[in-house]
Amino acid sequence: MRRVLLALLALLPLAAFARITISDDRGTRTTFAAPPARIVSLLPSLTETVCALDACERLVGVDRFSNWPARVNSLPRLGGLDDLQLEALLRLQPDVVLASASHRMLDRLQALNVPVLALKSESHADVQRTFERIAELLGEPQRGPQAWARVQARLAQAAARVPPRWRGARVYVDIGGGWAAGAGSFIGETLVALGLANAVDAALGPFPKLNPEHVLRATPDLFIASAREAASLPARPGWREIPALAAGQICAFDQARWELLVRPGPRLGEAADAIADCLATLPRRTTDAR
Repeated sequence: MRRVLLALLALLPLAAFARITISDDRGTRTTFAAPPARIVSLLPSLTETVCALDACERLVGVDRFSNWPARVNSLPRLGGLDDLQLEALLRLQPDVVLASASHRMLDRLQALNVPVLALKSESHADVQRTFERIAELLGEPQRGPQAWARVQARLAQAAARVPPRWRGARVYVDIGGGWAAGAGSFIGETLVALGLANAVDAALGPFPKLNPEHVLRATPDLFIASAREAASLPARPGWREIPALAAGQICAFDQARWELLVRPGPRLGEAADAIADCLATLPRRTTDAR
């Protein structure tokens, strides 16, 4: 009987017995006795990452905005950055909560002894590191590099489809409310991967808030925005004078495709595809002679 028991134990995955210690982007180290079976995600990109790592079934609750893949739409909704439903979250008894490093309730959650993994999502390097940490947390560390390799492959495929007439174009990505995606953001790095340039100076930070005059002076070759924001761009002070806007050189994305661009997760490659698709429909740049 003892030999049979030992043989059965040998067949079980090592992860079932291994303690896992993870450091998050605050430098906080958390040890788990086993890979968590009950996960709450408070950021859409983190929700998507868990699912891309084949662990969607471990999610027991998500934030208000998580909507991909479709299966997460049946999970309990726990609010957003400013209105987390703390009691509802506690009732779910999560083994871990995944959240943005800037979430306002991190200290409160930790005071209640809820294990939290706080992760940054500003750059491609952040996304890669998040893949690796969550894969390690899940007890499947090999899946992190595999997922990132898939993203890189799709980025490369999208870059190959960018029309030569648009390579090197200076792009302004309007996030809304005067905010832009700078060169140091994951969106800015996607532009570089596509052979494009950013009209926003890297020194201004990953997501700076700019006044209209700044963009007017920058004179971008192309604007990227949500469909709602794109409709308002020509009405901003002086922007009708920008040649790219006058020529309709705008990639305006509906909500579903816009979410691809603004979520730093496993669909970065699809976001690059969306930009390449748009560029293929646009005429020659009005500023080619510059």
